[in-house]
Amino acid sequence: MGKGRPRAVQTGQSLSVSCSGSIVIPEGPVFHPTEEEFRDPLEYIYKIRPQAEPYGICKIVPPKGWSPPFALNSDSFTFPTKTQAIHQLQARPASCDSKTFELEYSRFLEGHCSKKLEKKVVFEGEELDLCKLFNGARRFGGYDKVVKDKKWGEIFKFVRAGRKISECAKHVLCQLYYKHLYDYECFYNRQNRNRVKTCKRGSHEDVKRDEVQPMSSKRRRKNGYGDKAYLCKMEEKEDEHDQICEQCESGLHGEVMLLCDRCNKGWHIYCLSPPLKQVPPGNWYCLECLNSDKDSFGFVPGKQYSLEAFRRVADRAKRKWFGSRPASRVQMEKKFWEIVEGSAGEVEVMYGSDLDTSVYGSGFPRLNDQRPESIEAKVWEEYCSNPWNLNNLPKLKGSMLRVVNHNITGVMVPWLYIGMLFSAFCWHFEDHCFYSMNYLHWGEPKCWYSVPGSEASAFEKVMRSCLPDLFDSQPDLLFQLVTMLNPSVLLENHVPVYSVLQEPGNFVITFPRSYHGGFNLGLNCAEAVNFAPADWLPHGGSGAELYKLYRKAAVLSHEELLCVVAKSDWDGKASPYLRKELLRMYTKERNWREKLWKCGIIRSSPMPPKKSSEYVGTDTEEDRTCVICKQYLYLSAVVCRCRPFDFVCLEHWEHLCECQSRKHRLLYRHNLAELYDLVLKVDIEDSEEAPRSDSSRRQVSGFNKTSSLVKKVKGASITYAQLAEQWLVRSRKVLQSPYSGHAYATLLKESEQFLWAGTEMDSVRNAVKNLIEAQKWAKGIRDCLSKVENQTNNPGEKVHLDYVDKLLSVDPLPCNESGHLKLKDFVEEARLLDQEIEAALSTSSKINELELLYSKAHSLPIHLKQSEKLSKKLSSAKAWKERAIKHLLDKSSVAIDIDVLYQLRSEILELLVEVPETEMLLNLLRQAEACQVHCRSLLSGSITLKGVKVLLQEMDGLNVNVPELTLLKQYHIDASRLIDRFNSILVNVHEREDQQTIVDELDCILKEGATLAIQVDEMPLVKIELEKACCREKALKARTTKMPLDFLQQLVVEAVKLRIEGEKSFADVSRVVAAAMHWEERANDVLARNAQMSEFADLLRTSEDIATILPSVEIVKDAVSKAETWLEKSKSFLEPDLSVASSSCFSLKLEDLQELVSESKFLMISLEEQSMVEIVLNKCKEWEHGAFSLLQEVQCLYNTIDIGDGKSNGLVSKIQQLDTSLKSVINSSLSLGFNFHEIAKLENACSTLQWCNQVLLFCNCNPSCEDVESLMAVAEHLSIMCTSHAMLSSLIYGVKWLKKASDVISAPLTCRLSDAEEILAEYRGINVSFPMMVAQVTDAIRKHRLWQEDVRHFFALEFKDRSLSQMVQLKECGKGVAFTCTELDMVLSEVEKVEKWKQRCSNIIGTLARDVYPLLGALEKIKESLGKSLDIYEKLRGSEGKYLCMLCASYENLEFLTCSTCKNCYHLRCLGLKFVEAHICPYCHFFLGELVTQDGSGLLASGKQPDLKMLTELLSDGEKFCVRIEEKDMLQQLVDQAFACRMRLTEIVDFEMSYLDKDLTVVSNKLTAALKAIEVAITYDDQGNCNLEWALARHSWRLRVNRLLDSSEKPTIKQIQQLLKEGMDLNILPGDYFRKKLTELKDAALQWADRANKVVVDSGALGLDKVYELIVEGEKLPVLMEKELELLSVRSMLHCICRKPYEERSMIACSRCGEWYHIACVKLVSPPKSYICAACKPQTEDELSLSPLLDDPRLTSTKFVEPKTPSPQHTKPRKRPKNLGASARQKILTASDSNDKLRHSSGMDGLRWQNRKPFRRVAKKRSEYESY
Repeated sequence: MGKGRPRAVQTGQSLSVSCSGSIVIPEGPVFHPTEEEFRDPLEYIYKIRPQAEPYGICKIVPPKGWSPPFALNSDSFTFPTKTQAIHQLQARPASCDSKTFELEYSRFLEGHCSKKLEKKVVFEGEELDLCKLFNGARRFGGYDKVVKDKKWGEIFKFVRAGRKISECAKHVLCQLYYKHLYDYECFYNRQNRNRVKTCKRGSHEDVKRDEVQPMSSKRRRKNGYGDKAYLCKMEEKEDEHDQICEQCESGLHGEVMLLCDRCNKGWHIYCLSPPLKQVPPGNWYCLECLNSDKDSFGFVPGKQYSLEAFRRVADRAKRKWFGSRPASRVQMEKKFWEIVEGSAGEVEVMYGSDLDTSVYGSGFPRLNDQRPESIEAKVWEEYCSNPWNLNNLPKLKGSMLRVVNHNITGVMVPWLYIGMLFSAFCWHFEDHCFYSMNYLHWGEPKCWYSVPGSEASAFEKVMRSCLPDLFDSQPDLLFQLVTMLNPSVLLENHVPVYSVLQEPGNFVITFPRSYHGGFNLGLNCAEAVNFAPADWLPHGGSGAELYKLYRKAAVLSHEELLCVVAKSDWDGKASPYLRKELLRMYTKERNWREKLWKCGIIRSSPMPPKKSSEYVGTDTEEDRTCVICKQYLYLSAVVCRCRPFDFVCLEHWEHLCECQSRKHRLLYRHNLAELYDLVLKVDIEDSEEAPRSDSSRRQVSGFNKTSSLVKKVKGASITYAQLAEQWLVRSRKVLQSPYSGHAYATLLKESEQFLWAGTEMDSVRNAVKNLIEAQKWAKGIRDCLSKVENQTNNPGEKVHLDYVDKLLSVDPLPCNESGHLKLKDFVEEARLLDQEIEAALSTSSKINELELLYSKAHSLPIHLKQSEKLSKKLSSAKAWKERAIKHLLDKSSVAIDIDVLYQLRSEILELLVEVPETEMLLNLLRQAEACQVHCRSLLSGSITLKGVKVLLQEMDGLNVNVPELTLLKQYHIDASRLIDRFNSILVNVHEREDQQTIVDELDCILKEGATLAIQVDEMPLVKIELEKACCREKALKARTTKMPLDFLQQLVVEAVKLRIEGEKSFADVSRVVAAAMHWEERANDVLARNAQMSEFADLLRTSEDIATILPSVEIVKDAVSKAETWLEKSKSFLEPDLSVASSSCFSLKLEDLQELVSESKFLMISLEEQSMVEIVLNKCKEWEHGAFSLLQEVQCLYNTIDIGDGKSNGLVSKIQQLDTSLKSVINSSLSLGFNFHEIAKLENACSTLQWCNQVLLFCNCNPSCEDVESLMAVAEHLSIMCTSHAMLSSLIYGVKWLKKASDVISAPLTCRLSDAEEILAEYRGINVSFPMMVAQVTDAIRKHRLWQEDVRHFFALEFKDRSLSQMVQLKECGKGVAFTCTELDMVLSEVEKVEKWKQRCSNIIGTLARDVYPLLGALEKIKESLGKSLDIYEKLRGSEGKYLCMLCASYENLEFLTCSTCKNCYHLRCLGLKFVEAHICPYCHFFLGELVTQDGSGLLASGKQPDLKMLTELLSDGEKFCVRIEEKDMLQQLVDQAFACRMRLTEIVDFEMSYLDKDLTVVSNKLTAALKAIEVAITYDDQGNCNLEWALARHSWRLRVNRLLDSSEKPTIKQIQQLLKEGMDLNILPGDYFRKKLTELKDAALQWADRANKVVVDSGALGLDKVYELIVEGEKLPVLMEKELELLSVRSMLHCICRKPYEERSMIACSRCGEWYHIACVKLVSPPKSYICAACKPQTEDELSLSPLLDDPRLTSTKFVEPKTPSPQHTKPRKRPKNLGASARQKILTASDSNDKLRHSSGMDGLRWQNRKPFRRVAKKRSEYESY
């Protein structure tokens, strides 16, 4: 591949992503295409696919010339974000619903443990959520694995996120789980295993996919725990369904309806996602009840950000994690997975993901987008059409998606992604298994991970095993894109994972079915889109099947895509893939259609055609989908009349409804022949490009051969082809016979079963086409003939002549229909009339002639085309006549437009109809034209007002609206109005005050006059009056407002010119002009001679009285303002504020004073303050000179080289003298009040000299650390300011050395010996002397070396000679004198290890070590208790032991009391008794049954004693100490004794486990001894206690069974079954005496119950003798069978005159005696309100004949015999049974009458009839029964 060859996978550069850093992720391939290879994206991807697809991902680095501009406007671009909780992508609890869990858990406790749910389980003071605890344990493999791996800390995060847990709390959490949830976990795992076995068993059965099998015709129902199904009679039909499926909204198929055991909502098991094969065992809950909205996880919408605002957020987040330094990929990747796994706290980031580029804009240029000015047009156009532009990629040649019409976001339209650090895209693969291409526009890199598509199943398996609780709550979790899993976990489970780092400008390609995910390393912008080359087609098919399995709505129809691509022009490379997919689709469709035909679906019809068949998705919003699997039904569907708006695919046709298959209809878009043509077309194209063998072609042609379809019709088998041939024969006969609509409809209906088939049914389709054409022709003939013959009855219905001609022109005739001969006669008559009308229309005719022809055509039964033209011509002529009369004869109306006259003339000429009103119209039109000519001649020349008036008088009588005449009228009106307006304005014009209004009106008149078409003589006068009005308006304005002097002068000149200067307003203006000229002369004189301030003020006062704007007044005001401003500035310098304490607080500056002096020279007014300011300036200059000279002396002192101790060379005295002079100069500056620049330098020099003096004073003393610190703080500042001076540099270096030496002396532990020696070496290079400090450093070094010798000597001793006290003494000494060294670290470490070990030991022992004894004493106490425990075990073996009190575990020689059962001793003092003759200890009470608990843990310790396991670990840790401690030796002895006790306990437990006899005394004694021994020992052995608990539970079970068997009351079968179940859970051996005894009882009871239940429902088949024997047998059973005995007693009762037991026929009770009779036996048709039997009230035959029962047909039967009635000797009326059980009451159905006498029975369950007086006929048998 040249330069385009991929780089080798560089495993050496692979990055670690696991937190442990032990697993590395291999890198995916990287490709570098050449310019030539880069031209065609799909061609290049096809080229690299064999190398890249095994990785599932690859990176493409474009050539150097590829540089697309970023098309978005970064300033205005805004986008929405989503909030991602990164810490919950993996380590989050499942969104479980606690109420559902509590319901299931409580059912488990009641059904398996016989106890109720506790109200609250408390952990660390708060209620513990058992649901989250259980799911957390499941996440890590269950209780046993969690204990083994010590994962309780991780589980705690699931229970209470964001909190910390101690080691003790972990142990408590473990105990709580074991106590409350361990048994439920075992039950849950067993149940899941059963479900898995059931699923596996169902998968191996020969059933088709999605064909569900009901479990013994059971429907899931709530019926108590463990019993969720009841029998449904399929033949019962209810009007309304009792349950509706939440998915398909159907209540049908109730036998496979699965009901949630909480909310009772229903789902068909085939509607679930994924579907189930059969009803699962146990309880089942829907996803709504399993999931909690509170805990549901997803990416919630965040804020709307601009790009700049999001950048600030991203930068802040990155600085938070990694600071300002750049972080490597390894660091960020490791931190990301730490966050995901929940070990780095809660982290939330923002991600602008899935941004629709059609809404928010694309990063690539697009033709319809506005081009930014910064991008050149040529570059923009180049990248708009570039194939690597993601907007163009899906539509490229060779892409299967180019036939998709609608814009699918993310698939056809790219998505934009704005990411920040740690924003993630979770594990997923693309919709429909598409390829995807991602381009990174700019920003930080993206880190990708990928699993190849070939390993997708392995990936899903690992995900499910690692996150079982999440998948249980969300089976479609991988479709949600919200879950991550560390790639290291996948690699550990042998799933290959590859990594790619995408940098800006890189493309990343993911391949079909490839799971991928990743995260961003910082702020970036990327864009992604899907594409589908030809090799994608097989993956698309598997993706569609996956959507169907999970009931997910597809993005598009895969079948439609295949068909549209096959019809279009596809790329040659697509042929093999397209051919294979089409063959698969064709085969599947053919098989399902054939199967439906076999199942009886013979009705079919084609689907309506799509709007645009050349594109996919044109009608997507209207496309039907399957109500079961939610997939598009493009090729075919099934529908039923009972659900006309619901459709299903062929695979789910059985789930549509419960109707018979003959009522279903197959809908198809293409028949199989058309589908085969598509396959053949692709095959031909493929063979032309790549010739294939004959066998391959035969394989293609073989697909079109229909398999041998056979089904039974009327008892005989017939093939599909035979049925078609029979139909063809019948169709030929029907075509030859006289036409029959019924026969044709029947044949067409029968043909529906053949039309969907392949080419073998082309003959049928042709025949159907002929039948349809013949039927259409025959119906047309009959319909036309019927309309013609019935024209008189239906005059509105006529037949068109063209249509009849078309029917009669058919040759040959399609079928035998004789009516066409009659129709020909009517057509000939119609044709003649049509020719006559056509001739009349072509010439000019009178209107009455046309009306006659129209009446003939109207009466004809056939519609003629010419009749329509005739009708239009007649209506037009009549309409013209009405309009002409209206305009010509109606004098009261307005004038007629001349255009109307022209239009009427043209219309009548076109109609060719003779009308009388035509001549009147032409005369009027001639008059109007003459007027028009005269007006036009006048308008063409110069128009005068007089000429227009003459013309208007001549044309006054004309009633026609001529446009030219109307225009002249308007000209005349406008000119007259204008003259009238001008004359009204001239009235008293010079006296008016509103001269501006006059100006406006005259100006308007002048402009309007200029636009007039007529000449007006008054217009020159208007112009003169306008000038005068303007001048008057200016004079009025000058009177009210001050105007400039030149304006007033010009106004006077204009008034003189217009000869209006004598008016009053102009005289006032002249006086103001004269006063202003006089003021100007005086002002010029004052300004020229720099006068005093008073003269300027007088000028300003006089100017205010003159009503004009004077030119010089602003100059005067400016001169005064400048003088006042200068005076204000000079006040601060002439009167300074000297009350401040520091010169830095003065605001006066010398520069300001100098500027003020220079400004005074330019003032136009003379002032006294000018000289005073100059004096102040001279004083300031003198002070500056003195300060400068003093600073020069300080600089000379700084350059002193000889320093020493400062006293011998007089340096200290010089520093003090200069300091005094500096202070004096600074104080003198305060009297001036100026803030001089030199003051800061003087103060700085003063403080520096004081610091130097302080340093020199420390040369002869030992300064404190605080003093050195203060000097050092000043030295850091001086080192920056004064490094160029010799003396200061030497002193700063000396202070730094002093600081180091002080640190070594004050805190030796913070430095090493080498540091102290280095400090002494540095002292030789400084110019300052510190002799006393040097002596202290030397002494510290000496002490450290002595301490080191002591440590080496200690560790050189033997182990037995090293004591802990010596080491502690070395530690304390080392803390005071030693520097940091290995010896000190070793001593501190060893002492710390021993102290921690002792603390752990104290914590394990507990309060015994803290409160009662020291540690060593507590260990001795525990050892003593273990010795007593061993004595108890030895006594059990028969050895003699001391007398030991079992309560206080003491050998004290006090008064003892011996247990009468176990012979153990107890102090009377401990029992609180004085004297007792006989006593039984608590342990014997336990085994006598008084304190027996179900689990047998009544007397065991609660686990608060020291744990043996922890003590053993502690002992192991103590072996590493380098010193000998007594506590460890004591602990060794203690642990040895504890293991000896465990061995004795194991022997007892093993003996109990293998014990099978009936006598329990031996086991009780041994277990009693074990309990006592454990009680005496002050240790807790978890393993031993657990084994003993199981032994006690088994022994307790045996005691309960023994007590149940020895009890005088019979046990129930439920008690026996419950005990057997508990025995199996406790692993009781099958050979155990009590288990065998219970098994025998259960088998005997169940056998008898089975016989009894059969007798109960046999409807009297078994004789009463046998029934009584069965009852006696049941009473003799050792098991109480109360329910069955009650049912048998009911069975033994006889009723009615037929003497039969209770059965399901309707019965009625006698109102007196209460005896029940069958309605049929007593001849009742309908139940009366009250009934009295014949035995209570005999009736004669005549009375019976009058009853309403005569309608009964049995009364008229000759064979009817009156039945015998029971004995009438009823002394008391019989009462209905009162003590019926609840189940029996539910089964008794009574009539709706008020007396409730009629009973309709529906079954035998629970009927109980007690206290009935027997009839005489059965009295003997009853007495025999009672004698037993």
